[in-house]
Amino acid sequence: MELPVASDVHLAAYRPRHPLSVANGKATPGGIDESGYYQSYGDGSSVASRGSDALTGYETLDAPPHYDFYANTEVWGRRRRFRPSLYQLHANPEDDCRPPLYEETTGGLGDTSEEDEDEQKEPPPEPPRFGWVQGVMIRCMLNIWGVILYLRLPWITAQAGIGLTWVIILLSSCITGITGLSTSAIATNGKVKGGGTYFLISRSLGPELGGSIGLIFAFANAVAVAMHTVGFAETVTDLMRENGAVMVDRINDIRIIGIITVTCLLAVSMAGMAWESKAQILFFLVIMVSFASYIVGTIIPSTPQKQAKGFFSYKADIFAANFVPNWRGQEGSFFGMFSIFFPSATGILAGANISGDLKNPTVAIPRGTLGSIFFTTLSYLIISATIGSCVVRDASGVLNDTLSPSSAIEGCVGTACLFGWDFSECINNKTCKYGISNYYQSMSMVSAFAPLITAGIFGATLSSALACLVSAPKVFQCLCKDKLYPFIGFFGKGYGKNDEPLRSYLLTYIIAACFILIAELNTIAPIISNFFLCSYTLINFSCFHASITNSPGWRPSFKFYSKWLSLLGSVVCVVIMFLLTWWAALIAFGVVLILLGYTLYKRPAVNWGSSVQASSYNIALNQCVGLNMVEDHVKNYRPQCLVLTGPPSSRPALVDLVSCFTKNLSLMMCANVVSAGPSPSAVEKSSNNNHVSWLNQRKIKSFYGGVVATELRSGVNMLLQGAGLGRIRPNVLLMGFKKDWRSDTPQAAHNYIGILHDAFDLQYGVCVLRIREGLDVSRPSQSHVNPGFEEGPENINTISAPPRIKTSTTSTVSIEPEPQPSTAFQKKQGKKTIDVYWLSDDGGLTLLLPYLLTRRKRWGRCKVRVFVGGDIDKKEEQREEVLALIRKFRLGFEDVEVLPDIYQNPQPGNVHQFENMVGHFRLDTNPKQDSDSGPPGQQEEPWMITDQDLERNKAKSLRQIRLNEVLQDYSREAALIVITMPVGRRGVCPSTLYLGWLDFLSRDLRPPVLMVRGNQENVLTFYCQ
Repeated sequence: MELPVASDVHLAAYRPRHPLSVANGKATPGGIDESGYYQSYGDGSSVASRGSDALTGYETLDAPPHYDFYANTEVWGRRRRFRPSLYQLHANPEDDCRPPLYEETTGGLGDTSEEDEDEQKEPPPEPPRFGWVQGVMIRCMLNIWGVILYLRLPWITAQAGIGLTWVIILLSSCITGITGLSTSAIATNGKVKGGGTYFLISRSLGPELGGSIGLIFAFANAVAVAMHTVGFAETVTDLMRENGAVMVDRINDIRIIGIITVTCLLAVSMAGMAWESKAQILFFLVIMVSFASYIVGTIIPSTPQKQAKGFFSYKADIFAANFVPNWRGQEGSFFGMFSIFFPSATGILAGANISGDLKNPTVAIPRGTLGSIFFTTLSYLIISATIGSCVVRDASGVLNDTLSPSSAIEGCVGTACLFGWDFSECINNKTCKYGISNYYQSMSMVSAFAPLITAGIFGATLSSALACLVSAPKVFQCLCKDKLYPFIGFFGKGYGKNDEPLRSYLLTYIIAACFILIAELNTIAPIISNFFLCSYTLINFSCFHASITNSPGWRPSFKFYSKWLSLLGSVVCVVIMFLLTWWAALIAFGVVLILLGYTLYKRPAVNWGSSVQASSYNIALNQCVGLNMVEDHVKNYRPQCLVLTGPPSSRPALVDLVSCFTKNLSLMMCANVVSAGPSPSAVEKSSNNNHVSWLNQRKIKSFYGGVVATELRSGVNMLLQGAGLGRIRPNVLLMGFKKDWRSDTPQAAHNYIGILHDAFDLQYGVCVLRIREGLDVSRPSQSHVNPGFEEGPENINTISAPPRIKTSTTSTVSIEPEPQPSTAFQKKQGKKTIDVYWLSDDGGLTLLLPYLLTRRKRWGRCKVRVFVGGDIDKKEEQREEVLALIRKFRLGFEDVEVLPDIYQNPQPGNVHQFENMVGHFRLDTNPKQDSDSGPPGQQEEPWMITDQDLERNKAKSLRQIRLNEVLQDYSREAALIVITMPVGRRGVCPSTLYLGWLDFLSRDLRPPVLMVRGNQENVLTFYCQ
């Protein structure tokens, strides 16, 4: 082959046009040229007309990589590109197979009418988006610096001592740090949308665990709003009492102030994320100033007033005394203190919870979360050490409690004695009001300017409450939109450009208000500890599970994580849950299991590519490979059925019957052969997901496989040889009887029998089902289903148009669900009989299938009757022999009857009917013509029946006619007839004669008839090894 001269061909002419930039989403002149994209398929401006008459392989239909090909969303202001299909790339260029290059997007503007053109010229306004500092780190730090920092950390230091307090802080930080690493890994494994923690867990572990933890986490955040609000109300109430202002009493004052506060916070959050973010920055600055005031206060020499309250500045003796624990009260234990402190470390997910409001969540979440954990841990350690070095545990606050020079120091109790103060009386009487063991406002007392600490308390508590008040609705809104649970969709509606969940805000407000009424901080804190620990458990387990499955889709850009560290974090969280409050841990796990069970039962129609799916694939693959190491044994034989249903919805009776003896037992695979040439429409018909959906709706545990072939027989041959995986391969072929074989073309009947011969050649057992009303219930629009499986005359060799589909603007395809007709095999059969005609030994398949049927509830009350042939003289003896053999198989069949009359000649009228049935296919031989090659036309038409064929198969023909008479006499009222199927010898019995046998054997019978022929290998045994 001679190539064109280089000067005649310019490769630049074949270069694809560069796509639009995704950065701004604006169309630029000359950016896209559809005619250029279709140069090889165009007319006037084709590549061929530019210098070459032959296609050279550089046609620009083969598009370069582009963002649009992988994105699920559209860029406003331009048309979206679609990758050409493989068929469009390799099809004949003369065919009309242009792909839809672009699809017009409206950018969420709705109707594109003329009056809206002016508004659509400008892109829709972008909602506020936050970076990693403002959106994540500051938000997480504010949520971590909550009420515990100012009001409980000095008290925890007094109880546990500085040493164990550091252990509590570092243990909490280790748990949150490991969780932060796991969160970072999950958040960087793909584009993150709104929904925060719920989104991360559900998209990683699936809807089952994700949905349950989403509800728990949203509820925990709502309760956390109450905890931080109560902390704020406590501070305000204490200030009021110091100034002599009391509304009712302390508890009711906390309730009143808490309700007013949470109402104000609700107003700020519902005003929008922009206002909420500005408020958070203000709170952050206030807290920073309060920290500075506290540090300065610890350095300034103490005044007598502060010394009376227990503050003596930095003293080694105070540090030494406060380093060891001094447990007091009911909460006086390590885990009691841990349960109270741990909620203050749970704010690490505050930034992830607003993932939908971040500019780049995959960058912001790791940086902001880990940075906030580091800085807040450092601040907790510093405050615990400084407050424990400056303030004694107990002080009276009375200026006269100084130690006089004449007083004996030996009788003085407490560390303050070393500094000239005697608090022995209040210590012994346990009436001390000050000191870090008794005074929650110790940081205010130490501070250089006490009002700044009060402002810091206000900022910390209000910012934490505000963050939780925003997080809970955002998480709950995403859960509602996924529609995993009933009755909650009402709360998922969003409002405004930022899709604010106002209804979820109100629900969170109601939950928080209910817990505010408890008005006791130490009671609320342990309640939410277990909920947050449960969330952390699943986040860490999500990271571990996604890593251990080795899924190619697990590719987080954040590499600083360890799957084993994540597993350790998950286990530690579970252990701590039970060590804190075991009954609350049981409740938390109970709620998770109930929600998990509900989701597993309902099976929501979502597919998020979770690690559970990857794990299921790994387990299934390993089990299938493991089966290759085990040889088949007759004790483990299972009828693994390849069912020629066509589209399963077209033959529901065949599907239902086979499902009765394969469900939860063995393989069932519904097969469909589309008789057509290779084309996208034919492939779509063969692999349509609608078939699998129909099986799932009918609760049929079956696989589905479809092939495209030029004819039915070749397609079935593909399935017979290629279906299955390893040891999980079909060994029984089931199909419907072709009742229209006489009106159909002789070639179709020949191919039908050819399928049986192909199955026998491949060592398959074969079953043919015939019911009086026919199997095919397909509608006219589905008449493309496999001609030859079992059809009426109206469905012969036709292929219908593609199924009706509905295409949405997001290019998703929804197919109309097929109807679910009821069949006789779905109903309870009652006390009828299953009549088994075991006339020839095929290995036992004829007996095994009825036994499997009787194990199903709907067939359980049926009595199995076994009929065998025999001599009238030895009838009872033969019966006992067969019964003894069946008993050895342990099938439970006790009703055996010997039929000597099956060997009698049939009635002449029936013989005449059979001759008329096959007479249409008789070959009219010409005795005057002599030929070595046989009668004329027999080689070209192998389905034709000669006189020699009839004579050679006369005994078998009469046998089938007589068997039909016996069936009419004995099994007219049976629920099902199972009979050994005769076998026609290839080359001796023409296909039409064989089909005539099957037709006459099963004709005019009210019960369904299942003709069974095993592969002559044992499927039953009475040995134990």
